[in-house]
Formats: sequence, structure tokens, C-alpha cells
Amino acid sequence: MTHHPGLLRTAPLQGETTSSLICRIASLYGLEAKVLRSCWHWRNYQPGHDCGGARADAEVLLNAAGRQLLAGLCGVKEDVLARALPSWGQEDAKLPAEEDGVPAAAWRIGGAVAGPMAFGCRLCAARRTGTVVRVVRYAPPWQRVCVLHGRWLLDADADQPLEHLDVRHLPEVAAAQRRWAGVARRAVRAKAVPERVFALAHAVVARWWEQALGWERETVWPRRLHQVAGGDAGTDLERWRIVGRDTVVFPEVVAVADVLLDPAMAQLVWRDSGAGQPRALPADGMFCRRLGERVGREWLGPLAATDYGGPLTSWMGSVIRLRRGAGGPPGYDNDPWWLRREHLPATMAGQLRVLGKEKKAPGSGRMWRAAVPAEQRALITSAIESAEEQLLQLRGVQTGPTADVARQLLRNLRHSAALIENAWQRTALVAANAGVPLEEVAQWAGMSADALRNVLTAGKKDDGAEAQDDREGPSTIS
Repeated sequence: MTHHPGLLRTAPLQGETTSSLICRIASLYGLEAKVLRSCWHWRNYQPGHDCGGARADAEVLLNAAGRQLLAGLCGVKEDVLARALPSWGQEDAKLPAEEDGVPAAAWRIGGAVAGPMAFGCRLCAARRTGTVVRVVRYAPPWQRVCVLHGRWLLDADADQPLEHLDVRHLPEVAAAQRRWAGVARRAVRAKAVPERVFALAHAVVARWWEQALGWERETVWPRRLHQVAGGDAGTDLERWRIVGRDTVVFPEVVAVADVLLDPAMAQLVWRDSGAGQPRALPADGMFCRRLGERVGREWLGPLAATDYGGPLTSWMGSVIRLRRGAGGPPGYDNDPWWLRREHLPATMAGQLRVLGKEKKAPGSGRMWRAAVPAEQRALITSAIESAEEQLLQLRGVQTGPTADVARQLLRNLRHSAALIENAWQRTALVAANAGVPLEEVAQWAGMSADALRNVLTAGKKDDGAEAQDDREGPSTIS
């Protein structure tokens, strides 16, 4: 294909991916994208999903000659493209040296290039370009609402057909996006990085979201979820809970971020901890009570206060340690905005992969590894191996007085039973945290859902001694 300067000017959209721009140019000329891409010499293959189909979040990196070619096809100057395209000018080892002169390109996953990616609003793109085509752009999670058209723009990395959710009848979602600008400024004044504040608040609320199926008094989120699902999530509730989560909880995420930045709220944590007279944080503490009120749920306080081992209690523990001057050298334990790996919420793409594997091969090892964090798998495996070791010891020769032998056998059996009990409780808990309905987990365990809930709740409290430092009180399995 002969390379000629573009006859039709194609302006880039702010934050657009280079791959998206190439596709729009091809559409403008009535070409398939792969035909236009043949103008470049490709150094690797286009990334795709496991079940086939190209990834919408695939990004393109170009060498100098490749960038010159794209600028010519667009009919715009390179400096315009450099300001608009976040991936412009990024290097890749697969690309040839500058002096080569051959227009070359390499495929990458966009999230590893310049951050989170989302679909653009097609209606906004049509107003700018005159054509209704798909656009993919880099956008942080607090910039996902198209206020003009009432759309929440979804992540582009998931293998699912939707590009947006309708939030025209949920004004609180757009209002939260406007409110975030002020929260971000407050974070900067507090010498905190807004992105880290948002990530921590999102982790707190995403944890609530997983627990909310058991909250009888929660009515706001179900209403919003059915709204974004077109009126009724119906029998596809599990998928909609994955696809709609970030949209539905966004107002609460911004509210929690605001709370975590409020010095008055940090003071409540300090008072709840006993200030100069340390004590375990109470279930009816003032901080969690006020937190529930600020997210529109007066009843939430005790639930948040007793959710040991989560990102909220880790934040509270850091605040307390800093106030006491017991933080030690710089590190995660005295950084309130440090988000531990085990507290990172599952992404929509990851959850959809797990859901697909569950439907295709229930109980498969791959599904287990995808759903359960490595730390939890290690703990469960360790408990099982310890139980096996204890049971093997029972097969050895026992000598001594009958009473002593019997006592030792019973002690070892009791210890093995406790290890096995711990392993199955941890397994049930991580299955529930991964999104498996509690009723289904209860069937696996051979008990009622209420009985299992009580067992897991008690297990959380008992297990708390392992991580006392997280909130100057008891903790739990994450």
C-alpha cells in the first residue's frame, strides 16, 4: 500500500489511544482497520481475549517513522498528536532504531502503557468528528461519567459487549464526579496523592459491596443496580453485579474519600482508640457511626467497625500509630494511604473471567487460582499440610501407659481437627469473597446458609488475634 498524506483531516480526541485513532482514520476512508494497519511493519501480534476476539484495550506504539506516517494520514501536526495521545512517543524494545526509517509498530496492552482505559462516548465523538464510531481512551475511574449524555463509560479491558451504562436517572452519580474535583484538591492540600486516596476509598466500598448481599437494610444499591441494568437485572444478577459495581458505588466511594481526608474524622478514630490510654476499637465507635451517616446509612457503623482486617481498619490502624508516634521508619504500616495487595478489589475483567470459568467448568483449579488471592491459597494449603502431618504421626508406634497414649492421641486428633476446621472455614470465606453465593457455599459445607454465616462471622473474630496490629484490636482473614 502506497503511503500518501491524508486527504481528510482526522483530529485526535483528548486521551485517545493510538489504536483507536487508527481505527477512526480507517473508518473515515471506508477501510477495514487491518487494511490501514498494513502501512506499518508490525513487530508482534495483536493481543486478544482467551476466548477469541481482539482486545479493545490493545494499544499501539510507533517508532519515529511510524509517527510521521500517522501524522500524515491524520493531516495534523505531530505536536498536536503528542498533546492528545498519552502513548505518543513511548518507546518499545521491539521497535527498530530511529535511523531505520521504516514505519514500525508494536502492540501493547494499554493499561500497562498509560493507565486505566475506558470506552469513549460515541455521541460525544460523533459531535466532534461527524461519525458514530467506537472510541477508546485513557480515563481514570473518577472521570467515567459523560455528563452531557448521562453515560457511565465502562472499562475497555473486559471481554463483554457493553461500552456504557445509562445513568440519566441516577443524578447522584454525575454529582459525585463533580464533587470529586473538590475532594482531589483537599487531598493535595493534605499532601496526599488523590489517586491513592481514591484507590483506598474504592477498596473500602468494594468490600462493602461484596458484603451487601447480606445487608437487609441496604436498599440504595439494589435500586441503582436494577436501574443501570435497564430496569431489572433479572436472572443475570450475578453478571450485572460485576459490570455495574463501580457505577453503582461511585457516590459512596467519593463520600468515603472525603471522610478519610477529614481531620475531624481522624480525630474520632484517635478518641475511639483511647487516645493516650490504648484500647481495642469499639463496635459502637464514634468514627464508624459518623462514617455510616456520611454515606447515608446510619445503620452501617457497627458493621464497618467489626469488619476486621479490611482496608478501612488498616487505615484506622495507621492513623492511630501515627498519632502515638509508634509508626517506626517510613513504610506501609504508618502510611494511611497504603493499599495492601490483598485489599485490592477484583476488576470487572477478572471477575468476568472467573464467572465464565465457573459456568464452563465448575470447581476447576484454574477458576480457584483466578478467584482466590495467593496469600489465602498459601494459608489454606499450609493448614491442610499441617493437618496431614499430624494425622500421619498418629500412625506411628505409640508406647507408654495406656492413659498417657490415649491422652496424646486425643490431643493430636483435636489439633488435626482444628487445622482442618480452619482450612475449610478459610476456603468457604474466600469462596464467598470471590462472589460465590453464600447459599451455594453452604451446600458444599453441608449446612444452612444462616449456620455458615454464623460460623464465618465467629471465625473472623477468632482469627483476629493473628493481626492485632491492624487496628489496635482484633483482626480477621481478609
